[in-house]
Amino acid sequence: MTTPLEAAEPAAAQAAGPGDGRSTRRGTLRYALSKAGGALFSIAMVIVGTFFLFRMLPGDPVRSLAQGRNMTPAQLDLERSRLGLDKPLIEQFFQFVGDTLRLDLGMSYEYKRPVLDLIGERLGPTLLLAGTGLVIAVSLGIWQGTRAGWRSGSAFDRFSTGTSLLLWSVPTFWLGLLLMMVFGVGIGPIPGIFPFRGIESVDAPDGFAYVLDVASHMVLPCLTLVAVVYAQYLLVMRSSLLEEVSQDYVTVARAKGLRDDDVRRRHAVPNALLPTVTLVFMRVGFVVGGAVTVETIYTWPGLGQLFYEAISVPDFTLMQGTFLLITVAVIVMNTLADVVYHVLDPRVRSA
Repeated sequence: MTTPLEAAEPAAAQAAGPGDGRSTRRGTLRYALSKAGGALFSIAMVIVGTFFLFRMLPGDPVRSLAQGRNMTPAQLDLERSRLGLDKPLIEQFFQFVGDTLRLDLGMSYEYKRPVLDLIGERLGPTLLLAGTGLVIAVSLGIWQGTRAGWRSGSAFDRFSTGTSLLLWSVPTFWLGLLLMMVFGVGIGPIPGIFPFRGIESVDAPDGFAYVLDVASHMVLPCLTLVAVVYAQYLLVMRSSLLEEVSQDYVTVARAKGLRDDDVRRRHAVPNALLPTVTLVFMRVGFVVGGAVTVETIYTWPGLGQLFYEAISVPDFTLMQGTFLLITVAVIVMNTLADVVYHVLDPRVRSA
């Protein structure tokens, strides 16, 4: 017997002609262009804010660079002139904007090297650590969120949700120091198992042994990253699945006699994944910036550690370059998340 839902599908397919498809594509293109325009405006505001934000920080970069060196006031003025810090602020601003549009982020005060070169060297370790943590966190969050939402109120649901919320509420630096103390240094009968400094050992081996050495250094920082972020994916997936379980199409699928696992895997989960996909795109932007706290705790040589070193000086050009890269990546990925969600969910297109 044909259900009303099945009978409506051919009629809907006939009603949707080629013109409707072209209209949908035009609507999607207009939506994407409007989001791109908003993203460009946000990036322009970030460029302006980046310049003035870091110049509000306390500290004189010239005096910081001169620490431990017996420099006269005349020599300090000469160094300030060399760095261009003696020019009027508005002149520095326009020079910064022009250089940024030419993809020239300047020279680092501390390292005396181009900022782009320093970012390029630190980008790989950040992508390795934060990217691995993101993949694990997404996989774990979706897996636990699916089972918790499908069996709402069960012991697994209460345990997984409670544990994830507890870890999410713990400060990242405190959790990192705790894991370092227990599994890195060792405490009581528990010996130190994993290294917790840098990305490789001083006497790092070659070949596959080097891969294992880097992997062992990743365990604690990656575990810290995963522990504090996977709750987001778990809670979003659980909430989305709870909404889908009450939908009519799930009831119809069960009435057809489909197995419970098939209903969950083939019908409920694909629709519930839409908000989680959006969240993943948004978090991918933060992968570029890594985790400043985690990289600082474990002295991981990534962009987060580089940003911390720039603030410590302060190194204006290095701070500007790293912060600009991080924020632009977040803006771009948020824009892509909006467009992807618009394409995947017809309810958003028709709104």
